[in-house]
Parts: sequence; C-alpha cells; structure tokens
Amino acid sequence: MAGKTAEKQAGEERHHGVSFGEAFKVWLRVAALSFGGPAGQIAVMHRIIVDEKRWIGEHRFLHALNYCMLLPGPEAQQLAIYIGWLMHRTPGGLVAGILFVLPGFLSILGLSFIYAAYGNVAIVAGLFFGLKAAVLAVVVQAVIRIGGRALRSKVMVAIAAAAFVAIFFLHVPFPLIVLAAGMIGFFGGRFGLAAFKAGGGHKAGSGPVLSDADSVLGEAIPAHARPNLSWSLRISTVLFALWLIPVAAVYAVFGADSVFAEIGLFFSKMAVVTFGGAYAVLAYVAQEAVQHFGWLRPGEMLDGLGMAETTPGPLIMVVQFVGFMGAYRNPGSLDPMLAATLAAMLTTWVTFVPCFLWIFLGAPFIEKLRGNVALAGAMSAITAAVVGVILNLAIWFGLHTLFAEVAVVRLAGLRLDIPVLQSAVPAAMALSAVAAIAIFRFKTSVIATLLSCAAAGMVWTLAMN
Repeated sequence: MAGKTAEKQAGEERHHGVSFGEAFKVWLRVAALSFGGPAGQIAVMHRIIVDEKRWIGEHRFLHALNYCMLLPGPEAQQLAIYIGWLMHRTPGGLVAGILFVLPGFLSILGLSFIYAAYGNVAIVAGLFFGLKAAVLAVVVQAVIRIGGRALRSKVMVAIAAAAFVAIFFLHVPFPLIVLAAGMIGFFGGRFGLAAFKAGGGHKAGSGPVLSDADSVLGEAIPAHARPNLSWSLRISTVLFALWLIPVAAVYAVFGADSVFAEIGLFFSKMAVVTFGGAYAVLAYVAQEAVQHFGWLRPGEMLDGLGMAETTPGPLIMVVQFVGFMGAYRNPGSLDPMLAATLAAMLTTWVTFVPCFLWIFLGAPFIEKLRGNVALAGAMSAITAAVVGVILNLAIWFGLHTLFAEVAVVRLAGLRLDIPVLQSAVPAAMALSAVAAIAIFRFKTSVIATLLSCAAAGMVWTLAMN
C-alpha cells in the first residue's frame, strides 16, 4: 500500500511538458474557431485539447464541463479557464479565458461602430434586416434543442410551462424564476425524486476515448489543483475587487443616475444569475434594456444577437452591444462614440471577470460537488425553466421581427403583446421561413444561414430603395 501511495505521489508531481508559449498558441487557435454557440465551442475545444493535443482525458474533460455547467455564465469560456488553470496554474487560466473572449469583443466593437455610425445606410440596414430574420429561426432551434435535452419528465415540462407563464404573462423577473426553479429542484433532488436526477448535457464527441492515464497531464491531481482554502480566498478577494471597483468608480465619477452606473450594476447582477446559457438571459436583458432602461429599440436586440452569432466567442457577448448602444444614446457630457466604447468595455468587464472568480474559487473543490444529488436536481429544474424563458424570447423576437407594430393589451392583471396584423412584414416572414427550412430541413450551419440571409437582406433593401 505504501509503495502504491509513493508511486501515486510521484505521478502527481510529474511535469506535463507543455510550455506556456505552446499553450498560448493553442488557446489562440481555440478562440479563433469558437463559433456556433456553446455546443460548437465545446466540440472545438474537445477536438483540439483532448483528441489532437491529448492534454487531458475524456473523463477529466467531462468532469470539468459538468462543474462549469453548474455555474452562472458561459460554460465554454469557463471550461477554457478551468483547463488553462489545470495545465499552467493561474496564468494559464487567465490567458485561456481572456483569449476566448478577446476576438469576439473586438469584432462586436467594430460592428457596433458601423451600426451606430451607418445603421441608416441602406446596405447596412439590409444586412441587419436579414440577420434578424435568420436569428429568429436560430432561437426557435435553441428552444427545441434545449427542450429535448431538459424536458425528460412531466415535472420538467410543468416547470418549463410555469416559467413561460411567469415571464410572458406576469413579467416576473428572470432571477426570481431561476431562484424558484432552483429551490424546487434542490429539494426534489435531495429527497431522491426520479424527475430531478441529472442527465443529458453537452456531448463532447465521438470516436476513441482518451483515458486520463494516457493523457499528457495524467490521471493524478496536480499539486496546485488540490484544495487550498488560503489560496482560494486570496485569489477570490483580488478578483472580487477587480470586478466591483470599476462599478464603484463609475458611480463616483459619473453619478448613480448615469448610464454607466446603470450598466455596471445591471450586468454585474446578470453575471450572478446567467444560468442556462445566453438565450435564457437575453430574454431578461431584452425586457429590461428595451422596456425599462430604453437603451435599445426592440428590433435592435436581434441585430446584436446576429452580431454575436456571426463572430467568435460566447453568445453572451451580445450584452456588449447593448451597453454600447445604451451609452451611445445617453453619453452625458462625453462624445457619444467615446461613451459607447467605455460602456462596451465596462459591460464586458463585469460580465466576464466573475467567470474567473467562480473557477479559481471553486475548481479545487469540485470533487466535493461531484455527485451531489441536490445540486444536480437544482440544475435540472433551472434548465427546464430556461426552456420556458427561451420560448418567451422566441415569441418576443418573432413579434418584433415579423410585425412593424406591436400593441400592449392589459387584461385581468396580465400584460400581453399583440401584433398589429396590418403591420406584417412579408419580406421578414419569407426570410425567416427560408432560414428555418435551411436549419431544420437541410441542416445548414448557423453561420452559413446567417450570412446567406444577411446577403439576401442587403439585396432586398437595395432593391426597395
């Protein structure tokens, strides 16, 4: 037994031999190819990190992914942070996470400049007209895909239906829906109810399975990855300060009523409740950004989502566009483009810095979370509720894409958005139908569908002018 223990310790201390410079190039490559939403991003990461580079084994990859799916925020970026940290400690996690976001940030920032400066030019307006019509089909696909994975029982269907009613008819805030679903699932899992047992998730890939023992890192736990409460508290304190100090700074410099203070606080809150992926959160962001803050017009949320769908990085990067446009229209004493750029940077900062906090704080302790039936039940119920929230998003997007006017009707305490039939937009309906056929019938990729519809939108708009 002592010999086996010594052998295991020796295995734990071995160096994997992957240089930091080599890892930097790999993470740059992962970032450049991170299209297609979380499923596509995770598949790319699996192909490069597990199949090609063989850094970690299949079991360790899925174990890390399961942990990331328990967290708020984009699971694909958090998975990159986790693996980068596992391979090269804190610097590795920082590089992997930053590079995963950077290409998308720069791309959307550039598109936001064009949108704000030239959005009324026919060819630019046509591009986003086509994107909006295609994005509607993409959101419907998300409802079906996530629903097929999450609604495994009548209980989960009921939770999804209740979430839809709560947000669509009663306008209950998204965080309260997440909290209620999580509590139901937590106690359902704790009491061992079959409906709340975990299952499903993202598929890593197919083909030969690389065992942890045969990977570059091996199956043992690296010394820096063992639980260390002191290190976790120190790094968490630093990251927590980095997250909130900019928010406090904009309060002090621009005032509590400024758009910067609103953006810092609102998206910091979003970073804590973004369970279920970008589509779920977008329903709440769209509701608040359009109806409460007035940062965007209804159709513009679809324009931003089209940008996020066609650029690398997490789909939640669309919030950068929301912050940009919010400050562009409410710049205060600043130049509108300068204010918009600062707001885009602030939005991105408060959205993604917490992702590093969650990983560095919790990753060393994930073995204690693994197999926890109560937490698994909570996440199952939250995912089911997310289906109802995304269905609300699909209907909201559909109303504002296919109709030029939407009336608000109040009935028995409920608020309903009713389309004005005379304001139907036949061209948008036709493009959305074509996008749906391409995606569902011919299995065309999302990127190809979006680009094709964008081109068709430009041709249509130019022909009409």
